[in-house]
Amino acid sequence: MCGLAGIASIGRELPPDAGAVLTSMARAVAHRGPDGEQLFVDGPVALGFRRLALVGPTSGDQPLFSDDEQTVLIANGEVYNHRELEARMPGVRMRTKSDCEVLAHLYARHGMSFLDDVCGMYAIALWDRRRNRLVFARDRFGIKPLYFTIAGGQVVFGSEIKALFQHPACRRELDWERSLADQSMNIGAYLTDEPPATWFRDIELVPAGGMVAIDLNTGRIERSQYWQLPSFDGDEDASDAELIARYRELLEASVADCASADAELGLFLSGGVDSAAVAALAARLDGPEIHTFTVLGASTFLNGDGGAAHDAAAALGIPNHQLVFDVDRTPGVDQWKQLLWLLETPLCNAEQYFKYELYRYAKQLQPELRGMLLGQASDEYNGGYSPVLSGETDWAGFEAGLRQMARTSALRERPTLAPWWPDGQSSLVNDDLLRGAALRDPYRAYVAWKHRHIQQYNCWHEDRTAAGNGVEARVPFLDHRIIELLGRLPAKRRAGLLWDKRILRDAVRDVLPPAITDREKVSFFYGEGEGYTHRMMVRMLARDDGALLEEALAAPGAAGILRPDRARDALRRLENDLSPFDVEYLLRLVNLGLLDQMTRSLPALPVDAPRYEILPVADEADWEDDGARLAARLRRVPAPQQDEVVEFGEDVLLVHAPDDPSTMYLAVDGRFEYVVDAAESPEWWAFLRGVDARRSVAEIVAAAGLKYDDVQATLRDALDAGLLVLTRTPAVVR
Repeated sequence: MCGLAGIASIGRELPPDAGAVLTSMARAVAHRGPDGEQLFVDGPVALGFRRLALVGPTSGDQPLFSDDEQTVLIANGEVYNHRELEARMPGVRMRTKSDCEVLAHLYARHGMSFLDDVCGMYAIALWDRRRNRLVFARDRFGIKPLYFTIAGGQVVFGSEIKALFQHPACRRELDWERSLADQSMNIGAYLTDEPPATWFRDIELVPAGGMVAIDLNTGRIERSQYWQLPSFDGDEDASDAELIARYRELLEASVADCASADAELGLFLSGGVDSAAVAALAARLDGPEIHTFTVLGASTFLNGDGGAAHDAAAALGIPNHQLVFDVDRTPGVDQWKQLLWLLETPLCNAEQYFKYELYRYAKQLQPELRGMLLGQASDEYNGGYSPVLSGETDWAGFEAGLRQMARTSALRERPTLAPWWPDGQSSLVNDDLLRGAALRDPYRAYVAWKHRHIQQYNCWHEDRTAAGNGVEARVPFLDHRIIELLGRLPAKRRAGLLWDKRILRDAVRDVLPPAITDREKVSFFYGEGEGYTHRMMVRMLARDDGALLEEALAAPGAAGILRPDRARDALRRLENDLSPFDVEYLLRLVNLGLLDQMTRSLPALPVDAPRYEILPVADEADWEDDGARLAARLRRVPAPQQDEVVEFGEDVLLVHAPDDPSTMYLAVDGRFEYVVDAAESPEWWAFLRGVDARRSVAEIVAAAGLKYDDVQATLRDALDAGLLVLTRTPAVVR
């Protein structure tokens, strides 16, 4: 993992200040490459390179050159099959031990088809001296980033957008309208495969699996794709067992590729089958022991991820280090802004906070750590979301859900027909009238949408949270050979192999215990206990009198777009909500406003930013013996039994509004902390009215005419927050 930066003049030589600008640009990505810096300036081109040494640590500086030195190249990433590619070019002399050097020689021989046989993850910038052509390229999934813009008659490019902003001619302006319209921001229930957003005006992202060639004589730009997502309409006739065996071979090879390095590697272990499969296959390889790292907060404790990660590591005989996020831990205002600037995306949320902190801890524990294996991107291509999108039914339900999303997508293109499909549901009118491409094969459209999401969200944040700590993220599931195998599955075979990731689960049954291979998918901090994480983010937004929100609202671009009074009201409502899921929507808008402010007054570069205290590691060696102590630290309460009597917690009072019988307040330590409105939460309102320290949960539910399921989740949140407590016998009425 390295940092790239560069400038290329169109139609003329570089100006005298190019070297100084390049130096500033390279420093902006210095966190990506703490092991060294090389600057190259020649004619119309200036290239900056910051290196993180994982392969050939003593001989891998860049730029890299072809034999005739007519190709000058800098690259971020890894070419896993470089030895095989080198063997195909007898007579070519490799000057370094860098795995990326082969790319310069491939281009010299094959021109724009030089990446056809390359396996790996990479972002490339090369200067073809003979043609005076600048070429950008990225790997097939966009694992490694590369941005560019045309400013002041120059091509300005870099691994991160903050590098481009160091150039005085680069436009620095957030694109509010484009950002708000992006599906990943508004979470619209439709399928899209439009190019990922960069969030900033005039900043382009080199396409995944694509190339951009710029003629430096004329400025002409040519764009092309050397790889595209498979069409997912294959006619593979191998048996299920044969396909599962092939999948295993490819995954095993990809893990071996990703685990190849001349430096220490670690692994993020979530407790799900994806990261556990990578851990199991990596543990079978020759080499140093791989340490694994897990986020342990109230959410991941309650949804089982923390315990499952502990059990998986124990079964594999490898170390597992769990970083504890105490229940009251909250990011500070400046800390959040620092993380947001590192990521440069309004999609920054609690997931990135957890992972960034986990990287920081891993580096403290293992100072020589340079790479991290991940289980990312398995769900998107292996059918991991099929149970969720099916409404918890079956593959047919999953396809029905996809068809509805595809119909909604088609109606976005033909809105005048929308009245015939109210709420996107089926209609008396045939769907064929819509002529939407997604409707012809909703599953293919779904995978294309997920492929886009991988680039817009997963690869983006995994790269930045790792890079911010001088670590390279490696993703074995993002191997094009695996995805092409899945693309060859006929539609009739999908249910058998892709429902709930059967192809993966069956492929690793010999290396993982059934408790892991058959464990239900859990989405990081979502599920039981997610309220803890959402409340953490609400506390962050409310800190210092809502400082983050106020700064976002004051952004020049926010004027006329955000409604300040509504935003402040939303935050107040979220503070009164026990499980404030909607904080994620508000947070995206706050992030936009903060990024708008940052583009106008650039923050400190990541290498110059303050360092914050690192969280403590869990010291519980045996979960069975120490689970109670850990649960107490995370404020987990046992699952409520319906025969238990419920009462209000210490210093908690239920207060009725004298002039509005439909509104009640929960006061904690004499302060009104929560509002309970009969119109918004009728079941919970009715339940609280029945709490009298005499009746059991079941009696309160029955007296209010409710079902236990109506209040179970909110009751658990209230118990976890200490607002209510349970006892086996009636308590003395206070």
